[in-house]
Amino acid sequence: MDWLPLLSTLAGAAIGIVATLIADRNRWKREDAKEALRLRLDIYTQYTTTVKVLGETLRALAEREHPSDDERALALREAFRDSGIATASERMWLIAPQPVVKASNSVFHCLRSICDGYVDGTAVSSPEDRARWEARGKAAARMRKLMREDLGVGPLAERHSPRAEDPVGPATAAE
Repeated sequence: MDWLPLLSTLAGAAIGIVATLIADRNRWKREDAKEALRLRLDIYTQYTTTVKVLGETLRALAEREHPSDDERALALREAFRDSGIATASERMWLIAPQPVVKASNSVFHCLRSICDGYVDGTAVSSPEDRARWEARGKAAARMRKLMREDLGVGPLAERHSPRAEDPVGPATAAE
């Protein structure tokens, strides 16, 4: 019996099986990478949205009249706690790469500082308040830059313009 055709058929089948397995593994890796990217995009979107809404809420509460300083402080602390920033931050700690986590943590602490300043009686648009908002804006811009790099979308070609009536408030150029 001639074994050469049988061996070549077996070798061809083995090569075909191995090639199929390699192709399936590569396809699985690509799909897994796409899913991880989608997950990070969702987490980044949730975090940046929470940051923006929380900033606007804190500023609005600080501008509002309150019956007492204690009630003002309570409203500000409740807004911070109820904003979802802690949950969004924990998701970042679990999923994002270290540079993004560090940047998002910096934004978190800037917002905490803004909240604490308002609790302590810092006036909206005072020099101290403007400095805190500027620090938050710079931290948010750095965070977004790192997020965009991680997502592979590159830097923005242009930035949003600040509102004329609010040069360093929640809608700054770093938004």
